[in-house]
Amino acid sequence: MKILRFIVLSLCLSVATICSADYSEKPQVADFIDLMVDKHQFKREQIVEWLTAAEYQTSIVKAMSRPAEKVKPWHEYRKLFVSDLRIKRGVEFWQEHEASLNRAYEKYGVDPAIIVSILGVETNYGRNTGSYRVVDALSTLAFDYYHSIEKRESRKKFFTIQLENLFLLAREQKKDPLILKGSYAGAMGWGQFMPDSYRDYAVDFDDDGLTDIWENPTDAIGSVANFLSKKGQWKKDQPVATRAHIKENLNTDGLNKMRKPKKTIADMEEQGFIPAQNYAKDSLAFSMMLSGKYGDEYWLGLNNFYAIGRYNPRIKYAMAVYQLSLMIGEQRCEVIETCDSSK
Repeated sequence: MKILRFIVLSLCLSVATICSADYSEKPQVADFIDLMVDKHQFKREQIVEWLTAAEYQTSIVKAMSRPAEKVKPWHEYRKLFVSDLRIKRGVEFWQEHEASLNRAYEKYGVDPAIIVSILGVETNYGRNTGSYRVVDALSTLAFDYYHSIEKRESRKKFFTIQLENLFLLAREQKKDPLILKGSYAGAMGWGQFMPDSYRDYAVDFDDDGLTDIWENPTDAIGSVANFLSKKGQWKKDQPVATRAHIKENLNTDGLNKMRKPKKTIADMEEQGFIPAQNYAKDSLAFSMMLSGKYGDEYWLGLNNFYAIGRYNPRIKYAMAVYQLSLMIGEQRCEVIETCDSSK
């Protein structure tokens, strides 16, 4: 099966000229065009024009095939995001946008350090929002992505929905979809929202009449907080995660499964995971193991860790956000000479 996947991927990569043919003329795109016309009342010629302009990108397929969350061990992945420079920039961002972060905390209950950390991990505080045309990324992934045979249909469906939402978003925001830039996966703006998340969770947090997470950090702050509150079900002033000691008779059932926690701390202790911090026994949690520089690390993630995972369902990602938020909070405490880093 691995050989078959490699052959299919290689074929697509080696015949890029075929894959990059006019998307509006591809047989598998006809249903999508009909959907946009019949369901959303777009003019057919407009959708055809946009899809004709969309270009296949070989580098996108390669990047999707080797995401850092999968190929790098935790101690290497962590260094990508939890760095002195990113911490320093996070403190500076917090100081510059303190009023907006405090307002987001009051309205949505989300820890400002987590909001700052997500913006730092996603785009280094707006410095790297992506260089791919979003229409290219989503067209490539919706119609020419053969990285995994088993997941091909689900991936195609996901990215087709994102392309649908991109065109809807462009109409709603009065933007040209051919000039919007983002990541190789089609994520956009300071907070790297996919098009459907943009439409569902982005907010006009400065009340200027525009919902702009491309260039407006205030809207980005409110949008990240709204996402974590509504989709993530973030719990105000509740813990995120804790290190755990392990017993010899460790039960690893459910280990590293990024799912809404259903077992209690008491259950985790029975499985052999003893939290380093003293939380209520009925608190819900799930177990994690990460490959540290000096050995395996064991953790328990609580509800708010899972909330971060709703942003990106990778344990390494959520842990990087959490640990960066702690470092930013500590550094900020030193700057303002207080240790109440949640406000």
